[in-house]
Amino acid sequence: MAEAWGGAMGPLVGAIDQGTSSTRFLVFNAKTAELLSYHQVEIQQKFPKEGWVEQDPKEILQSVYECVEKTCEKLKQLNVDIASIKAVGVCNQRETTVVWDKRTGEPLYNALVWLDLRTQSTVERLLKKIPGHNKSFFKNKTGLPLSTYFSAVKLCWLLDNVKEVRQAVQERRALFGTIDTWLIWSLTGGKNGGVHCTDVTNASRTMLFNIHSLEWDTELCKFFGIPMEILPKVRSSSEIYGLMSSGALTGVPISGCLGDQSAALVGQMCFKDGQAKNTYGTGCFLLCNTGQKPAISEHGLLTTVAYKMGRDKPVYYALEGSVAIAGAVVRWLRDNLGIAKSSSEVEKLAAEVGTSYGCYFVPAFSGLYAPYWEPSARGIICGLTQFTNKNHIAFAALEAVCFQTREILDAMNKDCGIPLRQLQVDGGMTNNKILMQLQADILCIPVVKPSMPETTALGAAMAAGAAEGVGVWSLNPADFTAVTSERFEPQINPEESEYRYTRWKKAVQKSMGWETTEPQVDGETSIFCSLPLGFFIMNSLLMLIGAKYISG
Repeated sequence: MAEAWGGAMGPLVGAIDQGTSSTRFLVFNAKTAELLSYHQVEIQQKFPKEGWVEQDPKEILQSVYECVEKTCEKLKQLNVDIASIKAVGVCNQRETTVVWDKRTGEPLYNALVWLDLRTQSTVERLLKKIPGHNKSFFKNKTGLPLSTYFSAVKLCWLLDNVKEVRQAVQERRALFGTIDTWLIWSLTGGKNGGVHCTDVTNASRTMLFNIHSLEWDTELCKFFGIPMEILPKVRSSSEIYGLMSSGALTGVPISGCLGDQSAALVGQMCFKDGQAKNTYGTGCFLLCNTGQKPAISEHGLLTTVAYKMGRDKPVYYALEGSVAIAGAVVRWLRDNLGIAKSSSEVEKLAAEVGTSYGCYFVPAFSGLYAPYWEPSARGIICGLTQFTNKNHIAFAALEAVCFQTREILDAMNKDCGIPLRQLQVDGGMTNNKILMQLQADILCIPVVKPSMPETTALGAAMAAGAAEGVGVWSLNPADFTAVTSERFEPQINPEESEYRYTRWKKAVQKSMGWETTEPQVDGETSIFCSLPLGFFIMNSLLMLIGAKYISG
């Protein structure tokens, strides 16, 4: 390997891929798009209360430093000169919200992760201010419905509930950002001159950004009660933002920034109208490039900024179907139920039975996202019999990921008017061959997986390498290296696929309306909540008093 990489190989580009469950730093050859090396660190998710999901921003930042240093060490072992790394791109979990003190560089609270549901009461309070309580009221400006998913309501919650955040805002010490902003600010100097910026793709996921004017919207900021001075400057997805200020890559420009799903769209080379990709990560995200005009969905999809590859380059838009729980369901089977020790073991369990035996799993742990946008839904497993075992549940969990993709693909086809003939896929879960075959069977179209699955990081590297002032990566389609891929063809008849899908949709209906936002005493239940027990205790007390009275 070291001999193979020895000698001149042209410019390299690094990519920081900061996801919900892990951080990675990957290095690509800018001429061939070949992955040379990477390092990965898992990130801890914290669940302090039911529905709450948090991460430590300092742990996230430290994981980036660790991944960069370890990858550079691996490159040196391969006789690769790290001075060949000409730029770094950033792709990140979107919507996750951080507020920090610009004087100390310290976060003022844990990051509120995109999956977090604590803001449901905030959403309901805000809905009351909207004519007709219409959650799509701001969709023409933002492309998004009012939901717990987006950054604005998370920021509202922090301002309402965290004294340190409120105080820092009043004293003009506070800065807000999604994960890309926190990382770029920290990596370019932090409290010593760090660059406070974001890109158009990440800004478009906050609900504070006008996707037409490409600016923070004063009316939206006023509605949510967000002071505009804490917001980062919005830049294109491909330009030099600043230089790495420490570590092995000191002085290297950070010149690419894309939300992870936009990065995957770029990495899959979906630069034409109608080209689409589906990424299987913690969640599942289907994006379709709609060109230079935003298309507003009539079927529960989001309108989002796809990319803007340079200050003077046009902005491109996408329709997006977002599913909250995909890879996270496998992690749940492993960590919460303990039915498998690893993700690969879940695949093995499912393969042993090859069917769910009529068992259906709706993993609505954070409510339902597209196309329903139903926060009251919760996870259910139904169709259980005495015959059902952990293998069937593992199979049903994988099938659930495929059914959710079918729902958003159906919505996409209705909005676009032209059905997709095949689905391009990427993300960690695509290594699961059972899942990929299931997906082809349930969609009744071929599923195409590139042999190099790191398309999200590749997209960030492409944006960084193509930036003005870097110019080591060509985005001209004629210069793209031919991509080899694996193809999964449908193997069951459409009637069986339709039958299973109909049963799944029946299960989805049963998951809805489960949760309310009525106040509840944390972890404490009065014995009088049970009527039979209440009557029994009251009767016993009356009998005791009566007996004492008679004996007296």
